[in-house]
Amino acid sequence: MAPEHDYAARMFGLDGRVAIVTGASSGLGASVARALAALGARVAVVARRQDRLAELAKEIDGLAVVRDLSDLDNVASVVPAVVDGLGAPTILVNAAGNMFTEERAESEPTAAIRQTMDLNLIAPMLLAQAVFPPMRDAGGGSIVNISSISGRVGLPGIPQASYAASKAGLSGLTAELAVQWARHSIRVNTVAPGFFRSEITDVLYESERAAEYLRRNTPLPKEGTARDIIGAVVWLAGDAGSYVTGQTVVVDGGWTAR
Repeated sequence: MAPEHDYAARMFGLDGRVAIVTGASSGLGASVARALAALGARVAVVARRQDRLAELAKEIDGLAVVRDLSDLDNVASVVPAVVDGLGAPTILVNAAGNMFTEERAESEPTAAIRQTMDLNLIAPMLLAQAVFPPMRDAGGGSIVNISSISGRVGLPGIPQASYAASKAGLSGLTAELAVQWARHSIRVNTVAPGFFRSEITDVLYESERAAEYLRRNTPLPKEGTARDIIGAVVWLAGDAGSYVTGQTVVVDGGWTAR
């Protein structure tokens, strides 16, 4: 087999690598954890729902780290638990995120704004800081932040000012960390999904009017799923994306290309 063919066959493999996936008790986080494990990684799954997390960890032969990351006091213990249980992580996928208010921007409660920022932006930064030493010592690593097209465009009829700000912040954080840590061969990227079914968006799909709005404004003639996002995350996590850093990759069926 030619060297190029051999590399093509191996470029998505993750054998022997330790990965952390947050927000892994459901939706995209759980799907990403399964995908990384299927490619050979030893995966630590992090979320607050113990029963779901334990079931997933058993399924993928991984490690369950039960933490509510919206409480920043819980963040510092995540990486040490992973190091003790699986070894030094060289992949971090920050998939945990949520919306804590449906109020319009002029009425968003300060407490909800802070809670949104803590979970969606500050926790990913603290986790990135925590995985920096083991990644540096290993000679490199990959951090993939999960953002949203809400961080790039306004979405009429869906009030989410603090959520959008937190997701836009992830792209800024990504670019800065990528530049600062490039000399350590630590790559940092963001994947910004468009609309797909999740606990946050279920209410949209349950309304025929909202579902029709999504179909009408998405150029590709299919409904997005978590599986449509996984490919971008896997690409950026491993050797296939070895020369990609500081980028926000939009996976939205063409929504933002209109």
